[in-house]
Amino acid sequence: MQKDAYWSEDRKGFPVIRFIGLISIPVILFILPFEWVKDHNSICLYKNITGHECVGCGMTRAILSVIHFKFAEALNYNKLVLIVLPVLIYIWAKKILNLWTGKFQSNIINQQPVTSNYKNLKMKSLIILMLFCVVNIASAQNNPVGIFQDNSDIGNPKKQGSAVYNQADQSYTMKGAGYNIWFERDEFHYLFNKIKGDFILTANFEFVGKGINPHRKSGWMVRETTDGKSSHISATLHGSGLTVLQWRVAAGDAMRDPQDEIFSKDSTFNVIQIERAGKNITMRGAYNGKPLETIGSHVMENMPDEVLVGPFICSHDSDVVEAVKIWNVRIDQPVADNNNPSGPVGCRMETMTVSDGKRIVIYEKPGRFEAPNWMPDGKKLLFNMDGSLYKIPVEGGQIEKLNTDFANNINNDHGISFDGKLLAISQGRKGMPGGGSTVYVLPLEGGIPKLITENTPSYWHGWAPNNKEVVYVAMRNGKNYYNIYRNSIDGGKEVALTDIAPGQHVDGCEYSPDGKYIYYNGHYTGTMQIWRIKPDGSGREQITFDNYNNWFPHISPDGKWMVIISFPPDIDPNSHPAYKRVMLRILPVGGGEPRVLAYLYGGQGTINVPSWSPDSKQIAFVSNSGVTK
Repeated sequence: MQKDAYWSEDRKGFPVIRFIGLISIPVILFILPFEWVKDHNSICLYKNITGHECVGCGMTRAILSVIHFKFAEALNYNKLVLIVLPVLIYIWAKKILNLWTGKFQSNIINQQPVTSNYKNLKMKSLIILMLFCVVNIASAQNNPVGIFQDNSDIGNPKKQGSAVYNQADQSYTMKGAGYNIWFERDEFHYLFNKIKGDFILTANFEFVGKGINPHRKSGWMVRETTDGKSSHISATLHGSGLTVLQWRVAAGDAMRDPQDEIFSKDSTFNVIQIERAGKNITMRGAYNGKPLETIGSHVMENMPDEVLVGPFICSHDSDVVEAVKIWNVRIDQPVADNNNPSGPVGCRMETMTVSDGKRIVIYEKPGRFEAPNWMPDGKKLLFNMDGSLYKIPVEGGQIEKLNTDFANNINNDHGISFDGKLLAISQGRKGMPGGGSTVYVLPLEGGIPKLITENTPSYWHGWAPNNKEVVYVAMRNGKNYYNIYRNSIDGGKEVALTDIAPGQHVDGCEYSPDGKYIYYNGHYTGTMQIWRIKPDGSGREQITFDNYNNWFPHISPDGKWMVIISFPPDIDPNSHPAYKRVMLRILPVGGGEPRVLAYLYGGQGTINVPSWSPDSKQIAFVSNSGVTK
């Protein structure tokens, strides 16, 4: 019998190729990471056109869940997988068996064309379905927005949401619909990252417009998966001002009122923060200019180590899209309380407008740098990194090393004279007492440093307005604590301006631009507070009086304002460690209630030195982003 043209010599290997292809498809689907498909937006044409799910929605993810042995997730995506998948397996296995035994070849040779065409149609349908899974995975690319890895509607809301990042001011505008985030399932729009371990999330939130439903909500969410029924805990701000920590213990559980929420006694916060420490989740809120208030904490026993975190928006009305603007967005991963990082610690160089507290990150790296000075022309910042000094444009860009000749062990105490011509540095000398920190002066454009303090340790902190003297803290005469000293850069005998008792501490001395006072932080009263004295050391006067530990007063060039860094009350008053939850605050130079400018993770190296812009409108500082993975 003459063979069908299908089995002509040039096509006799085609069944082998099909056999290999059929065997390979489930293997490929298993090897490909399941995360590629589970976190993406639906590509169902019916849903994208009508806004409603069809009976097949979630089937691709359900099948892939089974292939990856995630059976519970498969049922969450689409329960019809219990019927569809066995049918697909039967068809797939039968085709494999037919190709292996040769029956498929015999049928093609001997059967009527209509039967052959029918079998070919079944084969093509199976291949198309399998390829659809592959295409679905290929289309499941992340949708990064700003610092966030992905951007997605959760729970298939009727109307599509979105997120836009404004590079100019580093803000986000999110839009989203959704019936609610409540009961057994949620609908909302989500910006998120995957994070392991502990974290601190902080941002300013402001709804756009009056809104339709007073229960529209936004805030920070910590979520197990992108499934609409996933467990989560959310720091939530409602359009009505209601502020609450809410959670779903396990996937598919009904959220309960009031068992699954903690209400704030206050409302309409401007700043929302959520922090994870182990299994414990804490929510905080703040009004502009005020410290953060703890709203509540809850232990999420079943929340995995790796979670999704990010801001969300829900309109609380399926037919309405609401919007929220979010800025000063920071995601920090704190080190252990013993300040012993398990890996490199990331740092950010930031500038901030003091009138509204809006911050811009201009430089980041997974390593340490510190203490920016604003250059006199207002165009660049000067900071220390790896024992040297570098300049960077205030809008960000290429860094440039400053020539400091032999000085390659410079710490974070450095600054520019009032006339913009000289630079003082604190450089470590090997083999000298107390670590050998020594004050030197050199031209601002770079050059050979001139030694100012022979004795060590000495840490520079301020220039006199006459540009001929510097003030610094130093240990002298065998004492193991610091006092404030003044000396001429032309040489001479240093003058002690303070004489504190053992157990006390002074630091951060800096002249006011008019030369009338030297401001500094001192521990005399049980907490570290801001004080000032006259240039001869007399007339000590306390400026701050709260329960925070306040350090490093920096006076604005116009002489009106002072910026300080405030550590929590539980920090040793004589210590100013890095990697802590701190605030930058501003107050009049004559005293008054400090106003919070920034909530950040930082401390040592954040603002050790004068960092005001020449026009007194901005400051520069360094924040710690935490341990980098």
